[in-house]
Amino acid sequence: MRNGEDLEGFDGEASSASMISAASSPYQPTTEPVSQRRGLGGLRCDLDYLRGTLGRMKVAEVVLALTAFICIETIMECSPCEGLYFFEFVSCSALVVTGALLVLFSLNLHTRIPQINWNLTDLVNTGLSTFFFFIASVVLAALNHKTGAEIAAVVFGFLAMAVYAVNTYLAVRKWRVNSRQQSSRQTSDYIRARTESREVVHRPEIQRLDA
Repeated sequence: MRNGEDLEGFDGEASSASMISAASSPYQPTTEPVSQRRGLGGLRCDLDYLRGTLGRMKVAEVVLALTAFICIETIMECSPCEGLYFFEFVSCSALVVTGALLVLFSLNLHTRIPQINWNLTDLVNTGLSTFFFFIASVVLAALNHKTGAEIAAVVFGFLAMAVYAVNTYLAVRKWRVNSRQQSSRQTSDYIRARTESREVVHRPEIQRLDA
């Protein structure tokens, strides 16, 4: 049998051998955080959102707003020009804002900024776009000179208004559902907290242990 000194020597040799093998191993542990190594690799396209109803409507809104903006930009002469300028502003603004929201939702970037109520933001955008596309299309239809570009802009303006209107309705429903879920969650948390506090009051031994 080995005595204590032999066992200590054996343990020392084993630990030294393990340290040497670990140092020579090509697979060394790293202390680099996972988030730093991932970088932009964490961005993933949410295909479920793009295939869903809201995602498809967002894509359709971007396409219609872009088409309406291109049509209005091809008009070289106007008199009066106020309706044309207003339609140009509305289509360009809707294109930029809706395009930005589409990128945020499709890449799940909105989840990294939970401080903003994105459902309400989408609702406001779709509601305002519906209203302003309706006004801009009516004004352009009343003041145009029946050219092909003006007629096309009016048609795509009304189509964009219709898609935005449907999206507004769906956004209102989604916002109401999320509000109800949040309210019920807060209510359940309050009831659970009250129940736990009552259990502590009715069990004095818990208070003695805490003291």
